Amino acid sequence: MTSNVNAAPDSTSTAPLTDLSASFKAYDVRGIVGETIDARIVEAVGAAFVDVLGLAGQTVLVGGDMRPSSPDFIAAFARGAAARGGRVETLDLISTDELYYACGALNAAGATFTASHNPAQYNGIKMAKPGAQPVSSETGLKDIQAAAEAYLAADAIPAVGEPGQIAVRDVLRDYAEYLRSLVDLNGIRPLKVVVDAGNGMAGLTTPAVLGDQLLPGLPLEIVPLYFELDGTFPNHPANPLEPENLRDLQAAVVRHGADIGLAFDGDADRCFVIDEKGEPVSPSAITALVARREIARAKAAGESEPVIIHNLITSRAVPELVQHDGGRPVRTRVGHSFIKAVMAEEGAVFGGEHSAHYYFRDFWNADTGMLAAMHVLAALGGQDEPLSQLAAEYEPYVASGEINSEIEDKAAAVARVREEYEGDDVAVDELDGTTFSAADGTWWFNLRPSNTEPFLRFNGEAKDRATLEQLRDTVLAIVRA
Repeated sequence: MTSNVNAAPDSTSTAPLTDLSASFKAYDVRGIVGETIDARIVEAVGAAFVDVLGLAGQTVLVGGDMRPSSPDFIAAFARGAAARGGRVETLDLISTDELYYACGALNAAGATFTASHNPAQYNGIKMAKPGAQPVSSETGLKDIQAAAEAYLAADAIPAVGEPGQIAVRDVLRDYAEYLRSLVDLNGIRPLKVVVDAGNGMAGLTTPAVLGDQLLPGLPLEIVPLYFELDGTFPNHPANPLEPENLRDLQAAVVRHGADIGLAFDGDADRCFVIDEKGEPVSPSAITALVARREIARAKAAGESEPVIIHNLITSRAVPELVQHDGGRPVRTRVGHSFIKAVMAEEGAVFGGEHSAHYYFRDFWNADTGMLAAMHVLAALGGQDEPLSQLAAEYEPYVASGEINSEIEDKAAAVARVREEYEGDDVAVDELDGTTFSAADGTWWFNLRPSNTEPFLRFNGEAKDRATLEQLRDTVLAIVRA
């Protein structure tokens, strides 16, 4: 790639690649370093980002996580963006929600290099418009892909008349101060908190927000687990959605006699919670708990019926509690672009997903695992019960979790289930996949086909375990017939 800016040697490039469809996904860019993403590609994407979003002469923020390739990619993106006139400010090591904070607080567009919970050989790009508005395939990502491919095909990025400068900005302290301004933890009872950063970015953000590294100490004793930033993930994958990756945290919570455990994924935008017994607290329960706090705060500020967003496979306990507390629940499809869009449309105060993404109006409708964790700590520390007892209030039903069936003809499998279950006593809707709900409220289940794999995904919930197990076994037998 030639341009009118100084380019560092690219040690990761292999054969020139001009078709980026393998790494451009619906919501972000994600690929294997040296194969479907390299510094040459990243430089072209940086230039295209400025062009497509009209950012010449404006601030462009860029940072990245602890993966080995991130520093080179930050530099390459900055070169490309500056060549097209962007005034680049590199944020260096950041969590994804730090990027959203910076894009919101500074009203600037930005990008961060991360592959979230993917293995070490991956890296990618999450992008945001000014105000932390998401960039997805429907809001500019396809256009960025096309513009980058054109630069790669031409093997040149022409510099504008006045290329932008590249400067450095540190937002960690401002990010920490902002989160503390949203949730005051100073008055809670002392808590012992084990945090598993998974060698990801929570190893940087946790001491800054919850510890005394940058700000005065809180009544929290933090027990660190895998805080060393290491994008090769030497201890376990930074994906707390998989139960095996929570085992070290569960054992540490019990061993240390802690009040709570927190597990973050690699880029620290998701947070999972473990109670004092070492048992996971479902993301649906966390959604309900945080929703209750946000509804109360919004009503105290004068809102008559605060809106809470939840996706269709969160527990039915979420909309029930929201209605009980005087809020208005709004059900959406699965996926952060849908949640963020509906958050903005509805003026929602909070939104939650079963995958442990939590969205806040006070955080520019973006997701932040750290702020959700702070709400849980405030709720736990504001009363005397253990977390297991507190969480039980928010988990009245038994959930199956997601179960995948490898099915080639997914539509035919859903049709078989519909033939068996559809009737006067079962409601069926197709907001996202197909959801079947018993009229008496005793159970529901959803079947969603994967867009990229031959999987049909089952999620279900029932009033008790026996009902759930019978429902699960019957539906899966039909699906897999």
